[in-house]
Amino acid sequence: MNDILIIGGGVIGVSTAYFLARKGVSVTLIEKGDVAAGSSYGNAGLVCPCHSVPLPAPGMLTQGIKWLFDPESPFYVKPRLDADLLAWLWRFRSFSNRQAFDRAVPLLRDLQRASLDLYQTIIERENLACYFEKSGGLMLYRTAAGFEHGQKETAVLQKHGLQMKVLTGDETRQMEPLVRPDVVGGIHYEEDAHLTPDLFVKGLAAAAQAQGANLLTQTELLDLAREGDRITAVTTTRGTFRPEQVVLAAGVWSSLLARQLGLKLPLQPAKGYSVTVKRPSLSPQTHLHLGEAKVVVTPMGPHLRFAGTLELAGYDLSINQRRVQAILRAADDYLTGMEEKEIVEIWRGLRPCSPDGLPYIGRSITYSNLIIAAGHAMLGLSLGPITGQLAAALVAGERPSLDLAAFDVERFG
Repeated sequence: MNDILIIGGGVIGVSTAYFLARKGVSVTLIEKGDVAAGSSYGNAGLVCPCHSVPLPAPGMLTQGIKWLFDPESPFYVKPRLDADLLAWLWRFRSFSNRQAFDRAVPLLRDLQRASLDLYQTIIERENLACYFEKSGGLMLYRTAAGFEHGQKETAVLQKHGLQMKVLTGDETRQMEPLVRPDVVGGIHYEEDAHLTPDLFVKGLAAAAQAQGANLLTQTELLDLAREGDRITAVTTTRGTFRPEQVVLAAGVWSSLLARQLGLKLPLQPAKGYSVTVKRPSLSPQTHLHLGEAKVVVTPMGPHLRFAGTLELAGYDLSINQRRVQAILRAADDYLTGMEEKEIVEIWRGLRPCSPDGLPYIGRSITYSNLIIAAGHAMLGLSLGPITGQLAAALVAGERPSLDLAAFDVERFG
């Protein structure tokens, strides 16, 4: 008998294993690839309370329609007849309004702030080397229209208590001298931090193992057996487990696994890209958001990473070179000294997006021994530690530190 079985070796699954192991709970984690092999590997590395904005923000779908036929656009929906996609878009549309936005921002804000506190605690406690820097982020705008939109969004987020400061073009260049002269303004995200994501997750996995967690990589899930309101067995390529409780934290694959159990967990895979280069001699000192281009530039020790795009194209993992080149060109539009880029790696991954922009965190009503922690969209890394801590509390029968009602795992039926 295995007490707790976690499915998924990304930042959320590993964080859950870590917090359970620290409680002295017998826990096994299975991962079909390697730890941090999916979206926990190549993302922008941000821990970003100031970006507590749900994906279905007001006007997002309208803008997406405008971008629909541009293969280099930051947000792209691949046209196809797919019942799940159509149902997801219909729900997404219903949450693309100010009322839903104002409800979601405080929820994401509180999760992210709690997660940032945990990052600082864990990194110090476990002495993790992951180039963690809490120096804020800087949003750049090249156009007056973009800057105006950014200021309006900032005013809304400031009303929700987020610490952000609007800067003139000259003030922006004082903070980051590499910003081009034609950048008209910026916004300083004062609460935010960044790190190298895979170094953190792998370091945390080692810390979990040191506490007694059993991590099994290259272990593929084959079947989920159930009787009544319980999952009774999990069959994998490395044997069958009969856990007391199961934590499903498999990222975008969680929806497909939930379907095997007859559960509806609406998720759409959102493909994102990153390009990691050797850090040039002239390099930004903190992470930057290239406003109109929707690209993030993050220093990661000896490397610099450019990340961006959101492409709803199903489970397609092919690399669109036009998107890669668009990301690289964006850096030249906002920054000087970025002309020579020695590419280390081109990456793409699938982020799990719920239609309301909120993650699924909680215990299933249908299965008494199932906890789900998935659907974090582009905030998976940022929300990893707090989600793991909340999931561990549910497993242990403890009261979670935050109210989880809005993250109900069966809220869509």
